This record gives sequence, structure tokens and C-alpha cells, in this order.
Amino acid sequence: MIRRVRFFAICLFMVIPILYGCGTTGDKFVFMASTIGPIDAGIVDVLENQFEKETGIRVRHVGAGTGATLKIAEKGNIDLVMVHAKSLEEKFVKDGYGTQRFDLMYNDFVIVGPPEDPAGIKGMKSAIDALKTISEKKATFISRGDKSGTHVAEVVLWEKAGIKPSGDWYIVYEKGTQGNVATLKYTDQQKAYTVIDRASFLGLQKDIKTVILAEKDEALLNFITLIPVNPNKFPKVNHEPAMEFVKWLISPEKGQLIIRDFGKDKFGSPLFFPNSKEWRESQGKKGN
Repeated sequence: MIRRVRFFAICLFMVIPILYGCGTTGDKFVFMASTIGPIDAGIVDVLENQFEKETGIRVRHVGAGTGATLKIAEKGNIDLVMVHAKSLEEKFVKDGYGTQRFDLMYNDFVIVGPPEDPAGIKGMKSAIDALKTISEKKATFISRGDKSGTHVAEVVLWEKAGIKPSGDWYIVYEKGTQGNVATLKYTDQQKAYTVIDRASFLGLQKDIKTVILAEKDEALLNFITLIPVNPNKFPKVNHEPAMEFVKWLISPEKGQLIIRDFGKDKFGSPLFFPNSKEWRESQGKKGN
């Protein structure tokens, strides 16, 4: 598994310097590495396009799981990262690769599985209890296993449940680095359970039989963060335009409004919720 993640990251390391070099001539440019979920949902393109329309600053992105995204950024060929694994984010900043974490938005994870629900977890209020039951029943569970934000969140849930999952019932998907959509399709094919973000599920639900079985537990909240790459460590990064993008994204009058409304027209409810410090202050809310 580690070997596969490294191979995926190495492929990106080979391509990114070429793309980065192409984008740094002429007008202002920001190159961002993002976790795959928001890209698959479509919100990254929407935010980038609107920012470019308003400012003239081009933003382009590459997608990878959070672990691979941060590894890419450690090479200094990226200006900004969008990620969702707090422990990895804090280490990234502590090690000097990033300047600071900026809260951006959140959605939530859900536990999904076959409609027949052989483990009997439907309607459980506790994600921990749901995973314990899946383990006890040895019902097939699919893990991305790629150190992505989704995988890290899954691991944390198992740890809270006091379980180290192993055995034939616990399957590490060999193509987990391809993201949540690929993992969810595989889960559906195997009639198995998995932990997935709600946006990925909603985007695919018409094409699969898998259903949401456990949800709306605070332990399943999924916080997405921005971290500019440290210009003191990597002087060639486009720090000023990256910070312009960050400020636009976290502004209650700009990016946060787009996040608030994204998905309403298609799904009847937003896929993400604004969560910047500035947004929370504008709404009279405290930090998460």
C-alpha cells in the first residue's frame, strides 16, 4: 500500500514541475494541490473560475489524496494546498512547509453500504457503534488505505472504536488513490460498507445501489482547510497571488457565499458549508 501511494506521488512529482513552470510566466498565477473530493464535486472549478473572472488571476489545480497532496507541496512546486486531515496539516505547518491553516468549509462523512444491510447498522446514531457492529459481523468493508483525508478519518473512527480492522472482511482497495468516487463504485460492486464524504455519495447515488446507513454524528464532520506553501522555505512560490486567492475564498462576501449555495440547485441542499473564521464571525458563531 505504501509503495502504491509513493508511486502515485512520484508520477505527480514528475509532471508538476513542468506544469508549474509553464504557469509562472506572464500574468499572475496560482497552482494548487487539492484533495480529490472537492474536485470531484465540482466546487474547485467553480471557485477558481469565479476568482479568475473577478481578479484576472489564473488558478489551476492537481488532485490527490491529502497525504499525497502534502508530499507534493513539500517539494515546493505548489503555491497552495486544500486538504482535510488536521493531524497531517498541523505537522505540515510545524515542519515549516506551510505558513498557517485557514478554515475554508466542511461537509460530513457518511457510512454507506448495501440496501440489504447485512450488518444491521441502519439508523445508528453513533458512527463508532456502526463500525463496531460491522467488525463484529465481519461484514465486508472497503478502505481507501492511501493516507488520504478520507482514509485518515476512517482510521480515527476505528481507533475511537478500539478496533484494529483486519481479516478477509476488511479490504484495502488497490486503486484507493483514485479517490472517493472510484472507491464508492468498487464498494457498490462488492456490496460492501465504507466511509465516504456526503458530496461524493450524492454525486454518484443515481448510478449505484449503495445507500447511506449511518450519518449525522459529530464524529463524521469533515473540515477542509487551506494552507499556503511557505515562501521562506520555497522563495519561488507565488505567495502573493496565492494569498489573494485565500483571502477571496475565506471572504464572507466572496468565496464563502459560493460555498454556501453550491449544490442547492441540483441536490436541494448544499454539498459544503462555509466555515472560515471570517464567515463564522459574520454569522455570530465561534470556532469549530
